[in-house]
Amino acid sequence: QVQLVESGGGLVQTGGSLRLSCAASGRASRAYPMGWFRQAPGKEREFVAAISRSGGNTYYADFVKGRFTISRDNAKNTVYLQMNSLKPEDTALYSCAASTAYYVPRTPGEYDSWGQGTQVTVSS
Repeated sequence: QVQLVESGGGLVQTGGSLRLSCAASGRASRAYPMGWFRQAPGKEREFVAAISRSGGNTYYADFVKGRFTISRDNAKNTVYLQMNSLKPEDTALYSCAASTAYYVPRTPGEYDSWGQGTQVTVSS
């Protein structure tokens, strides 16, 4: 089991930026594909971005392409989500997740470990 702790959320104005971090600990935490998901009140959890074990491959939801960047530092067991040009519709609880799959999943059910999440609120 991998333990995940997110940080970096907060309140920001439209057009602003935030950088989320997800610190992993536990068994072979650096070996997992990692993903970021978000869930707004009354909505289902949705995929935001994911990254392969090495960091060489990244995947994004269409609604964040060109604005968000996922990266990882395996020496620090940390995954990041740089969010630029934020919009009010980006307001949600952002959670990171780790998968034991040999590919990079993009659905919540394919991830095995989850953090508690960090709240991002974008004011208009």
